[in-house]
Amino acid sequence: MQIDVVRLRDFYASPLGVVTARLVSARLGELWPDVAGRRVLGLGYAVPYLGALVPDGVVSRRQAERVIALMPSHQGVHPWPVISRRGNLAALASETALPLADGAIDLILMVHYLETSESLKPMLREAWRVLADGGRLLVIAPNRTGSWAFFERTPFGYGRPYSVGQLEAVLRTHLFTPTRRSASLFAPPMTSSAGLRALMAAESVGGRWWRRLGGVVLMEAEKRLYALNATVEPARARRLAPTPAVPTMNRNHKEPRP
Repeated sequence: MQIDVVRLRDFYASPLGVVTARLVSARLGELWPDVAGRRVLGLGYAVPYLGALVPDGVVSRRQAERVIALMPSHQGVHPWPVISRRGNLAALASETALPLADGAIDLILMVHYLETSESLKPMLREAWRVLADGGRLLVIAPNRTGSWAFFERTPFGYGRPYSVGQLEAVLRTHLFTPTRRSASLFAPPMTSSAGLRALMAAESVGGRWWRRLGGVVLMEAEKRLYALNATVEPARARRLAPTPAVPTMNRNHKEPRP
């Protein structure tokens, strides 16, 4: 099931959405504490988590060299950031044909994207293509064992949720090596003042003791250059992952007689 950009924008403008972005962004900051000099791409609806990374002329470890946000056509797009000296940094893009050169990006943040993708294999193949060698992908996805996947009042209640093991398997199959992970949102998504306070209070305890019960999984993975017993279907035949050279036999070559 898909969710459109208007509902995504409205959720993150609500009190629950504001708290959600704050808590998840804190976990993101722990995984990516230093993005200075990096080229960052947000895929899906990552803009609530990209704002702090947009360069504004102030030297900071939390600000990247360049930040852009690409949103899938089935979702829609809106201008972002609302106020920026650099103008609009968001655009629509096909999830299987990103308008970027090979290896153009250092870090990809994928939010509200993997679980609703209409073309999972070519989509991940395309993310692999635009990442530089050794680049990192960070997926934020609904956790199958958490409570948020069961509530459609939030965007994390749409699409297919993943357990930690399932998410690791998907990434490994598509030439990414999981490196680190975290979790967030350890209380149900209640909209009352008491519910929001409980959500914030549960974050520190849950991050230490209940990581598998978080509403979302944050998983970082590194781009891998060679398959390890995995077959990946390319998005386009002209963009294949490098594979070891296989010696060929000259057609005029004859085997020696015994």
